[in-house]
Amino acid sequence: MTDPESGAVPFRTFILKVANRCNIDCDYCFVFNSRDQAARRLPARMDLAVARAAARRIGEHAAAHDLRTIHVVLHGGEPLLVGVAHMADLLDAVRGGVPAGTRILFELQTNGTLLSEAWLDLFERYEVVVGVSLDGPPRANDRHRLTHAGRSSAACAVRGIELLRSRTHLFAGLLAVVDLANDPAEVHDYLAAFEPPVIDFGLPHATHDDPPPRADAGVPEYGLWLSRVYDAWLARPEHRHSVRMLEDIVALSSGVRGSVETLGLAPPTSVVIESDGSIEAVDTLRSVEEGASWLGLDVRRHSFDDALSHAKLLHRQHGTEALAEQCRACPLVDVCGGGYLPHRFSAAQGYRNPSVYCADLEYVIRHVQSSLRQHGWNPNAQAASSP
Repeated sequence: MTDPESGAVPFRTFILKVANRCNIDCDYCFVFNSRDQAARRLPARMDLAVARAAARRIGEHAAAHDLRTIHVVLHGGEPLLVGVAHMADLLDAVRGGVPAGTRILFELQTNGTLLSEAWLDLFERYEVVVGVSLDGPPRANDRHRLTHAGRSSAACAVRGIELLRSRTHLFAGLLAVVDLANDPAEVHDYLAAFEPPVIDFGLPHATHDDPPPRADAGVPEYGLWLSRVYDAWLARPEHRHSVRMLEDIVALSSGVRGSVETLGLAPPTSVVIESDGSIEAVDTLRSVEEGASWLGLDVRRHSFDDALSHAKLLHRQHGTEALAEQCRACPLVDVCGGGYLPHRFSAAQGYRNPSVYCADLEYVIRHVQSSLRQHGWNPNAQAASSP
């Protein structure tokens, strides 16, 4: 539903930063190891007064925009650091602030190392589905995801995943960050062996001023990497999981809206509430520069409609108008959407650049579309027939 007065699309996903500390030290973390170090100065965990204020604002937004379903994502840092009892209080606070006619879908993203039966019992009670971050086999995972003491986190993460698999209805999937040093088919097949419903692959956060590592700047290495994942995914018909980024490319190529904010032209519908109650734009903008995600708003004094009309978020509503001229002229723009906002940034031109992964996105999109055609499906014809 679009606000008829402002034309803005309401928020439907509310990301609560319930913890601002982590028990491991991933070197690519946009929260603690990027240009913006604000998280280190924020409260270690969200207190109940902030949670109740956030819940009231979420409830107001849901009622004002007649939202029948919303997503509430418990995030961090490592959200399990808040403890089972405090998490239960946070969940109760959110439930208490949202109208009875609005369904809440709770999700939580964790590194998996602290999962226990007590946690799973809590997630059963509140119907919280859980995603786990893991970059592949131990050797691959430990390139970046080590403890603060420099030790492997892989075994503890795998133990948590196996525990989660004992209650498959709570298992939301796995999230891995692409590293060119890792073999893409090996990483995919290792993650697939856990039988997740979804595997997400994320590109490392990078900008034009701080580009991602490559062996050859003239080669779309990340696009090649993801294309090999696509081939590995299709090679075994027994696979039942989705690979979200690749499925989104299929969907968007067919004229169907995707499911993530990193692709496509649909206005994003998520917003972040920090542990101190601050309302933020895309929190991954912390990888860009200090203050890039700050709005100067908080849930005690401001509504989410105030955030919808904030100048820093207006680009989210403008489709191709917010993109570089090169992107607007590209035949693939409906699929790539110009790339993820943080990946467009340069100090000279702000966000009016093609993605730093432009060639990579083009390569993997064309690879997927070529595969579809080989299987007798014309994405352009499919798009024309879609409602």
